[in-house]
Amino acid sequence: MIRIDFSNLMQDSIGKNGLTKQDFKNIDIAGIIETIRARKYPELQFLDLPVQDTQDVKHMGRYARQFEDLLILGIGGSALGPKTILDSLKPFHNYTGKPRVFIYDNVDPMTLSNILKIISPNTLINVITKSGSTAETIASFMIMWQRLTEQSLKPVEHIIITTDPQKGSLRQIANEYSIRSLPIAPGVGGRYSVLSPVGLLLAEAIGVNSDEMLRGAKDIHERCMSPDLWQNPALLFSVGLYQMHKLKGRDITVFVPYADRLKSFSEWFCQLWAESLGKDGKGLTPYPSVGTADQHSQLQLWMEGPDDKVVVFLSIENYGSDLEIPKVFENLESLGYLGGHTLSELIKTEQEASEIALTKNGRPGITIKVPEIDAYHIGQLFHFFEIATAMTGFLFGVNPFNQPGVEEGKNLTYGMMGKKGYEEKREEFVKYRERKRLTI
Repeated sequence: MIRIDFSNLMQDSIGKNGLTKQDFKNIDIAGIIETIRARKYPELQFLDLPVQDTQDVKHMGRYARQFEDLLILGIGGSALGPKTILDSLKPFHNYTGKPRVFIYDNVDPMTLSNILKIISPNTLINVITKSGSTAETIASFMIMWQRLTEQSLKPVEHIIITTDPQKGSLRQIANEYSIRSLPIAPGVGGRYSVLSPVGLLLAEAIGVNSDEMLRGAKDIHERCMSPDLWQNPALLFSVGLYQMHKLKGRDITVFVPYADRLKSFSEWFCQLWAESLGKDGKGLTPYPSVGTADQHSQLQLWMEGPDDKVVVFLSIENYGSDLEIPKVFENLESLGYLGGHTLSELIKTEQEASEIALTKNGRPGITIKVPEIDAYHIGQLFHFFEIATAMTGFLFGVNPFNQPGVEEGKNLTYGMMGKKGYEEKREEFVKYRERKRLTI
């Protein structure tokens, strides 16, 4: 079970920059718990994912393992979730296992062109969009559909659609062409969907037991539903960061896992945190990082730069592998001291050293201790941060499940690309282009 250490948010550890227990008690905890239990937002359906039936996902996963390559088309949570599972649980998979996995999460033409040069005709395409109309994803899907046709390959054999179970253009295509499909429950939003078929199909395709991920999520779930603040890690995380913002002016959340395998997890968290909280002039700015690399590039800023950050460490207890540093260059005092230690010992020491240094300088932090990077604990981390993010949104008084700012950009794109019903947005786009520019 993951454990969360809040000590370095408190005045006892960092002095006047810290919080007191009374600061935690001044929050309406009962209101948050009631919002969740009463399901006042339909998008809280993500809370049910740990107890879903995975029979269809496992069946599709077995089908996917017959292919040489798996190409995932998606953007935002539809890509960051699968990418996190791939990188954290099967690092370097494409060098050692099948199917090789390629995730196309943008519309950069060079990227897709290069992917098309690499993948074989024996490729399965998993197109993921809840709405069934995400422009970036649909554009790449249309290109791949045409490519299959040109190669005389049957789309029904090479495509799995992951989308809304009843509505949307992709659902219509799945039904019309009898394409294999998996549902994203109506109340599960994209950035909260990693523990749905969005992420679980990829997990099964590369040999990760999706049930273990869900078991981890289920085990953390009950703790995060406790009405007792001091027994609820998600509430403590949310209230701690909210009060650091409210009382201490700390608006930036630095997220720094001490493991290369969790770099993508940092990116996944940042989308979840930013898109869920950034509304009505409110929110906390996420800052993706990775240790120990960023000790040599960013730690200086965290230590002595603007005093506006809370650093969230992910500390790994068992890396699953280790290497001993040999006792060479013993005649050089500046190097020889490392001999006889291990790499895991070094990275753990560096993580704790950063924690201590920040604390000595009055800079707050939270440390999340992860026993090991496996399916069980990754499932826990996903579910924990999703619950904590929703709770933080409730504290800010915003809807943590919508994204009105993103929608405006989408609508402008629809208009300029000629989608029916968005003609006014096209005119707005044209007028913007006609503006005088201060360009040199």
